[in-house]
Amino acid sequence: MSISDAFTPVEGLVGGALIGASVWVLLFGLGRVAGVSGILSMALRPSTPGAERPWRLAFLVGLVLGPVAVGAVWGRAPIQPSTTSWILLIVAGAIVGLGTGLANGCTSGHGVCGVARLSPRSLAATGVFMAAGFLTATVFRHLLGF
Repeated sequence: MSISDAFTPVEGLVGGALIGASVWVLLFGLGRVAGVSGILSMALRPSTPGAERPWRLAFLVGLVLGPVAVGAVWGRAPIQPSTTSWILLIVAGAIVGLGTGLANGCTSGHGVCGVARLSPRSLAATGVFMAAGFLTATVFRHLLGF
């Protein structure tokens, strides 16, 4: 895929609007921030109160089934499978999980919700996320050849 193939402004606009709408519904409907790592960890924690678990599980199921529904409507997959090795994906996921613990939140909680609320902590965390992402992509792509 070339860079010009990856530029999909309509899909990006629709996807961004849907993310914004879901964040708005969660914040103003339930008074919760849409931080995916927190939603996941609380959904899996046995001590989570009973009323908290259903909406968290519904949110997570929607994250998985959303692309499936879009693929059914479009007749093609909205995302492409990764060609990266499973081991590298697992290691990367573990590092991201560690980072979300250290930052007290993830890119969705800080980057989408916190920045929109002009939270100083979220602005700082998002700056660190972005810098680390740029550095990692540069090292892996240009120096290590991945």
